[in-house]
Amino acid sequence: MIASLQGTVLFRFPEAVVISVGGVGFDVLATRSALETCVIGEQASLLTRLIVREDSLTLFGFVSDSERSMFDALLKVSGVGPKLALLILSHMSVDNLRSAVMSDRAELLTRVPGIGKKTAQKILLELKDKIATGLDALPDGDFTDINSDVLDALISLGFSIVEAQSAIQALPISTAQDTEERILLCLQYLRPDERRLK
Repeated sequence: MIASLQGTVLFRFPEAVVISVGGVGFDVLATRSALETCVIGEQASLLTRLIVREDSLTLFGFVSDSERSMFDALLKVSGVGPKLALLILSHMSVDNLRSAVMSDRAELLTRVPGIGKKTAQKILLELKDKIATGLDALPDGDFTDINSDVLDALISLGFSIVEAQSAIQALPISTAQDTEERILLCLQYLRPDERRLK
């Protein structure tokens, strides 16, 4: 079993990276957060999971053990294969996925390309027990009705789910529970250059 890779990044693609270890190039399908740590020509270190099929051996890469653990949990959901599990973790952070599961927010999962309402509900149902017993559940404070509206607004403005979630999580605890104000603060976080120009 290949549990991790550390080597030089040879190539980087939208969904994968090639890492040279001892002269051998390993093709790794990776989460977005893992890919962000990979710079061509520099050293990179990824945790991995090797998925063995009759006709293929595929390495999946992660930035943290919590990402890899959530990947393993998703694979135990009926109908979720490794590529869909990777796609979910590329569009939602582990913390936000845990919160979505514990607060039963299927609509957050349906924002991931290729996941319909039925699949989202199945994932929430089957993950709830696994998260409660095997992974630390986080409070669902990030997904209040106001923050859900802010998330929708940011996505409609062209930001990805990951970007929108990151901006919401970066909001100070003291931020007022006002949708418009929270959107403006998130935009300042996401577009710092524009703020400096004003």
